Amino acid sequence: MTCERQSRQSSSDDDQATTLMMHVTTPLAPPGLDEFLGLSTTSSFALPIAALTIAVWYLIGAVAMWARGRRWSVARTVSFVLGCAVIAATTGSALEDYSQVMLSVFMFEQLTLMMLVPPLLVLGSPGRLLLRSLPHRGAGKVVLVSFLSILRSRPARWAMHPVLSVAIFLLLFYGLYLGELVDPILALPAGHVSLEVAFLVAGIVFTLPILSDDPLPIRMSYPARALDLVAEVALHAFFGVFLMVSPTLVTDAFASPPTSLGIDPLVDQGVAGGLAWSYGEGPTVLILLYIFHRWFRDDTDKATAADARADQHGNADLDAYNEYLARLRSRGGSDSSPAGEPG
Repeated sequence: MTCERQSRQSSSDDDQATTLMMHVTTPLAPPGLDEFLGLSTTSSFALPIAALTIAVWYLIGAVAMWARGRRWSVARTVSFVLGCAVIAATTGSALEDYSQVMLSVFMFEQLTLMMLVPPLLVLGSPGRLLLRSLPHRGAGKVVLVSFLSILRSRPARWAMHPVLSVAIFLLLFYGLYLGELVDPILALPAGHVSLEVAFLVAGIVFTLPILSDDPLPIRMSYPARALDLVAEVALHAFFGVFLMVSPTLVTDAFASPPTSLGIDPLVDQGVAGGLAWSYGEGPTVLILLYIFHRWFRDDTDKATAADARADQHGNADLDAYNEYLARLRSRGGSDSSPAGEPG
């Protein structure tokens, strides 16, 4: 009975692996940089087309601002367009093919969509560009009112709360792999693309309250932003170490890679853990340094403005304290009288 059960389990795992790789119609060459840079043969190109379309709309808004003589940052424009280009390159290149059979490449895609792309998009301030570029009449006014209503709604406030964003990160790393959710999701016809969209959305929701200058319904203090980033660094590091030292595979979806690749799935899992530990921390550390820079600049600007107000209008607290000291000195002088005279 035990042998029969093991045989059925092995047959089930083989069938699942075959289902997961059925979209890879051509033999894959051993992974390398040249192979990764080719065009995907399995992608639906839904994400690349969506990313390029959004980039075009952003450029139209930026050009409209410049044509009207209104200022709009070139750096923000480059950041947003670069983020869209990274989405298109990640999900439309041969990386998409290898990510269906190699956990390391799948982890690279996940980290790119969650950690690298969202800061580039958020720093582009697309919401602020929308508010400035659309006309405040006619159809433009309808779009603006609808956008602000959604942005200030209670669900948006809940979605951007740091407690929920950290919980989503936990679910997409620990819950997805340790909760054995990745296998049934990837077995679905659109499971791979659905996870890619989930990675991207989760990264944007996490990054918005930390980096965005748009009119968000929730505004985090700089210490809270730094604390969120530090917690996220610890989560990535622990998860990466867990994958590297695990003696068994955490998922069956990548347990049977094509023989043409010549890779050991357990070694490939260790590479995925190394990526989660190293590549996943790089963008986070850069964001943390950027937050510290903005924190210092904001405090410096506030101190400078306070000094300017004090020079122009005086400092009420300081003036009151000086008057208090003056009263103490005058009281002390009146209390002290020459010898022989009544006080």
